[in-house]
Amino acid sequence: MKTKAKLLPLTFLLGLTIILTSCSKDDPVPELDQEVITDVTLTFTEVDESGLSIGSSMDFVASSEGGLSLDGNLDIETIIGLESGKSYRMEITAYNGIADEDITEEIEEEADEHQFYFLGSAFVGENSFMEYAYDDTDTNGNPIGLNGIVKVDENLVSNSGKIRIVLRHDLDKSFTGADNPHWENYVQAGGESDLDLSFEVTF
Repeated sequence: MKTKAKLLPLTFLLGLTIILTSCSKDDPVPELDQEVITDVTLTFTEVDESGLSIGSSMDFVASSEGGLSLDGNLDIETIIGLESGKSYRMEITAYNGIADEDITEEIEEEADEHQFYFLGSAFVGENSFMEYAYDDTDTNGNPIGLNGIVKVDENLVSNSGKIRIVLRHDLDKSFTGADNPHWENYVQAGGESDLDLSFEVTF
């Protein structure tokens, strides 16, 4: 009887240890679905009709130490220097300063799951004055948007507007309309937004 009495507390402790260990392994670790992006740079370079660069590049940066889609303290440069009637190659680079990660590289590696849309008053609406064309594709031939051509109307109807850039993740790129860079109903293709910010552009 004495032996059994000694074994009971040991058995109880062993069982409790197993239960606690199982719970700690099964409990999910909360993760952020959204990509953390602290810096986005838009680089504009004038191109000729064949798409060859003919001018110096201009960089415009949006940044936030806490993440552009997570923190309210945004610093976004105004886009100036573009001219009516001209075309520009627009390249997007993204960076996570918190984790020191090149998000551009990650987007390229998972290109079939990512796509940019270009909205705002500069691209959409009666007074829009810009048009964007994708100039990059994933392995399935679907657009990405890290690299594209922006054409500024020769006859501007406004001297300012907004360039809104939305990066979607895990969308259905085969969905009807998803290949339109100015598609305002992009949510219909599913997925979620890793990035949604607006630059002011003036002439």
